[in-house]
Amino acid sequence: MEFGTRIFIAFLVSQVVCTGSQEEEEKAECVPGFQEKEYRVEYSGGFLKDIPLLQVVFDDCTGNEGVEFEVSNPDFLIDEKLNLVPRRHVIDSGDVMFVHGVNNHVDDMAQVTIMGAPSRSPQTLREILGLSDMMPYRSKRSLLVPPMFVPENQRAPFPRLIGKSHVISSNMKEDHIFRLTGRGADQDPKGVFSINRLTGDVAVSRALDREAIAYYHLQVSTTDLSGKLVEGPADLDVSVIDQNDNRPVFKEPRYSGEVQEGSPTGTTVMTMTAYDADDPNTDNAVLRYIIVRQLPDKPSPNMFYIDPERGDIVTVISPHQLDRETLPTTQYELEIVAKDMAGSEVGLTGTATATITITDRNDHAPEFTHSLFQASVNEGSTGVVVNLTVDDRDDPATGAWRAIYSIINGDPNQNFEIQTNLDNNEGMLSVVKPLDYESAMFHTLLIKVENEDPLVPDVVYGSSSTATVYITVMDVNEGPVFFPDPLVVIRRENIPVGSFVAMLNATDPDYLQTQSIRFSVLRDPADWLIVNPFKGNVTTRAILDRESPHVHNNQYTALFMATDNGSPPASGTGTLIITIEDENDNAPYIFPSVARVCEDSKDMNVVIGGRDKDIHPNTDPFKIELGKQPGLEKTWKISRINDTHSQIMLLHSLKKANYNLPLVLTDSGVPPISNNTELKVQVCTCKKNRMDCSHAGSIQTNILLLLGLVLLSILCL
Repeated sequence: MEFGTRIFIAFLVSQVVCTGSQEEEEKAECVPGFQEKEYRVEYSGGFLKDIPLLQVVFDDCTGNEGVEFEVSNPDFLIDEKLNLVPRRHVIDSGDVMFVHGVNNHVDDMAQVTIMGAPSRSPQTLREILGLSDMMPYRSKRSLLVPPMFVPENQRAPFPRLIGKSHVISSNMKEDHIFRLTGRGADQDPKGVFSINRLTGDVAVSRALDREAIAYYHLQVSTTDLSGKLVEGPADLDVSVIDQNDNRPVFKEPRYSGEVQEGSPTGTTVMTMTAYDADDPNTDNAVLRYIIVRQLPDKPSPNMFYIDPERGDIVTVISPHQLDRETLPTTQYELEIVAKDMAGSEVGLTGTATATITITDRNDHAPEFTHSLFQASVNEGSTGVVVNLTVDDRDDPATGAWRAIYSIINGDPNQNFEIQTNLDNNEGMLSVVKPLDYESAMFHTLLIKVENEDPLVPDVVYGSSSTATVYITVMDVNEGPVFFPDPLVVIRRENIPVGSFVAMLNATDPDYLQTQSIRFSVLRDPADWLIVNPFKGNVTTRAILDRESPHVHNNQYTALFMATDNGSPPASGTGTLIITIEDENDNAPYIFPSVARVCEDSKDMNVVIGGRDKDIHPNTDPFKIELGKQPGLEKTWKISRINDTHSQIMLLHSLKKANYNLPLVLTDSGVPPISNNTELKVQVCTCKKNRMDCSHAGSIQTNILLLLGLVLLSILCL
C-alpha cells in the first residue's frame, strides 16, 4: 500500500480539524502542530508542476527541526518553505487531500480542500485500501477504525472531532448505528470520547492531560436498532500527544556536597537530578543543566562546571587555588537551572541550590608557639605544671587540627605525662611521679607534636613541631621517713612494765639541711607503749595481753610520728607491729555450763567440753575431774571422750530439781592451770519427747546437801 494512501486512510479515521476555532484561540501559548488545520484551493482545470498552491502554517514550538511532511496525494509535496507544490502537471487531483507533519515533538495533520474539483476517478475503495487486481474484492461489510491522536491541553470549544470510523461496504443500512465503548467512553473516566451514531465521527469532549492518561483503548462496533451486534467490535487506540506543559522539578530545593581542598581539576563533587513529567520520548522531557550563579564569586566566578546532560558538578578551579585556608569561605552556593526542550530558549525551567563545602586535608603541620617553655614544680607534688600551645591552620573540627603530643627525650623514669586538652588543643604536661629535689634539681624534656591524621605527601613535620621544656624542681621541707615501715618485732605477753619493745629508725630526706627529729606516739589503741622522743626507743607502760580485744591474729599495731624542726615542720608516720607470744595465763572453762536430763531416764548422761583463751600448747588436752568433795563418785562418774570433751554419767535417778556439780578443769600448759568450777544440772520431766524444766528451778539443791543425806541414810542402816 502506498504511503500517501495510508496517510489518507489514517486521516479519514483520526483527524478532522475545525479551523474556525483555531483562529479564536489566543496566540500567547504555543501549541505544537499545524497552526491552521484546514486550507482551501480553487480548482481551475488543473495544477502546473512546481507552481505553489498555498503555504501551510506549522510550528513545533522548538524551531521545526527535523520535521517531515507527507501528502496523501503522491502527486504533491511540501517544500522547504512549507509550500504545497505539484510534482507534475495534475488534472485529476481529487477534491480533498491531507498533509501529515511529524518530528520528535509533534505529530499532526491538516486538510486541503480543492474547491470545484471533480472527484478523483482512481480513488476507489480498492485503491484506498491498496488492493491489487490479483486480490479478490470483498463484498462483505467490514469495520475500519484506525488509531487516532489528540494533543493534550486543547481549548474550548468542545466537542472536537478527532477522527472517523468507517463501515466498508457499498452502503450502510439506515438502521445500523455506531457504538463506542471502553475507558473514556462508558468506563471511567466516562464521557471523554463520543461517537456519532450515524456517521461514526469520534469526538473528544474536554481537554486531555497526557501526564494523567497517555493512552486510551476503546472499541467501536455497529449494531442494529435493537442492539444486536452487526460489525466489530474493532479496537480504537487514542494516543494523547504531549505538550511541554510541565516544568523540570528537582527532588529537593537544596542539595549539599563536599570536595576536599587541593582536589584535581575535574573532580566530581555531586550530581544534580531533575525530573520532567512530560513525554520522555520527546524533547519536552529532555533536560539540560546550567549554573546561573555562584556565591561568593571569588577567587573565580567559574570555580565549578555542571555537565549539561548528566548534571555532574565538577571542579574547574586549579588544585593550588582550591585551598581552604586561603579561600574567602569554605562554603559556596550554586544556583542550578534545569531546562527542558533540550535547553532551547522556549524550554521551561526549574531551579535548585547546591551548597558545596570545601573540606580540609592535613596540609599544615602543627607548630609550637615557642621553641622553649619553662615551668617550676615543688618536689613531692603531682599534676599539670605547664600548658604547651601550638598553631595549626587546618580545620579545628578534624583530625588534621587535633594534636597528639609525646615526650621524646629527657624522661627516663617516666615522671612526666603529656595529654591533649580537647577544648583548645594545648598540651598539658603533668608530673605523675613526684620529683625529688635532692636527686635532681632540673629536668629538660623534648616534646613533639603531631596530628591525628597523617600529613599529605608533600608536607612534613619541621623543627617547629618540637619544643624544649625546662623544669625547675623547688625544694620542699619533706617529712622524715621511717625505715623499715612497718617495723615488726616479737614480744611475749605479760613482760614487765618498762620492758624494751623496739627501736624506731627515721631519716630526713632533706639531707642537704641539718634538722633534728622528734618521735611521738600517734595511735596506741591499748595505751601499752611509750617512746623516747629523741632516741626513738619504745618501751612498755602497761602489761601486754595477747588475749586483749586490741590484738588480732596475735599482733598488736601502733602508729608513731616523726617530726623535724624545719620551717614549717614536716612529719612522717611509721607503723610498729608487735607479734605477742602466748603465756599460760588463762584458766580453762567448761561448756556448756548448764546441762538438762530427764528424771526417769535410764541413761542420764551429759557431754561437756573445755575451752581456753590461750593458744596451743597452753590449752588442750584438758583433764576434767569431779570435785574433791567425798561421796561424789557414788552419784556421778566422768569418762574422757577426747582431748577436749568428757562424758558425765548419773549413777542413779534424781528427783526433779537443779543440782550444782563441782568439777576441776585443768589445761596442758607449763605450768598447767586448773579451774574449780561447777556444772548446773537440771533434772526435768520428760513426756512424749517433750522436756519440762519449769519447776526444776524451784528446788535449789546443793550436791553437798544431797551427799550428806545419802551418807546419813547409809549410816542409819
